Amino acid sequence: MRVETLGPGVLMCVGDDFESVATAFLDGDDALLVDALGSVEDAHRLRAVLCEQMGKTVRIVAATHFMSDHIAGLSLFPDALTIAHRHYRHTFLSQNRRVDAFYREPQVVFDSALRIRWGDHELRFLHNPGKTVDHVSVDVPTADLVCAGDNIVGNIVYLSRADPALIRTAIGRMRQFGRGTVVGGHIGRFPAGVLDNALHYLDRLQALVVGIRATAAPRQVDERIASIPLDACLAPQVEPVAFEREWHRRNLEVVVDQSIFALDAAIALREGRA
Repeated sequence: MRVETLGPGVLMCVGDDFESVATAFLDGDDALLVDALGSVEDAHRLRAVLCEQMGKTVRIVAATHFMSDHIAGLSLFPDALTIAHRHYRHTFLSQNRRVDAFYREPQVVFDSALRIRWGDHELRFLHNPGKTVDHVSVDVPTADLVCAGDNIVGNIVYLSRADPALIRTAIGRMRQFGRGTVVGGHIGRFPAGVLDNALHYLDRLQALVVGIRATAAPRQVDERIASIPLDACLAPQVEPVAFEREWHRRNLEVVVDQSIFALDAAIALREGRA
């Protein structure tokens, strides 16, 4: 597990499985976690770092969204208060790779917003549906960062079971916070420009898919979509990491399997004929 200090009283922990991220906010001997990693092994390492090495007690675990690759550590902190958006169960049940053993009923659920003062920091939890309907952005102005969860995946986005329009809106709302650091749900920390890069990727992928759906022979559509190169979608000067390449490949699979952007192609064709 990789551990980085993001600022006074803020640690970022990146697990080995799925490069899932947990962010720890410290208040004396107490810790508040935003997300809890993607495997039991990583969660045990997280507890070892925070509790055994640093002597902290985890008091609160808050989820950006209730998918198994972000809540594996909930059961390892049984005395911690758990927080999630009220649509958490919808997300847990609708995910592709559900791990029921990771499930723990949250003790506090909220609807639109929640604020927590924790040590030197104020954490502003904002319902910001995008990748999932329960998605929460955690804006921390005192640390000049925002926890984005899976509304971005590095410099790209992941579309499975999501409305691309919602993801676009969610990223736009995070841009309005104006924070210098964006903590992703995977990979790690990024400068603010990662949000523009993710939007660029989404817009380019949509334009390419819509163009293929509108012009290619039906029997060629799936094959052409599956061959869209990542470099054709990336913002200028972005050098993709292996994780982004893998999830772009998965994007192309779900675009085909779930007919993503088919509606946009139909609308574009209809408007072109008008």
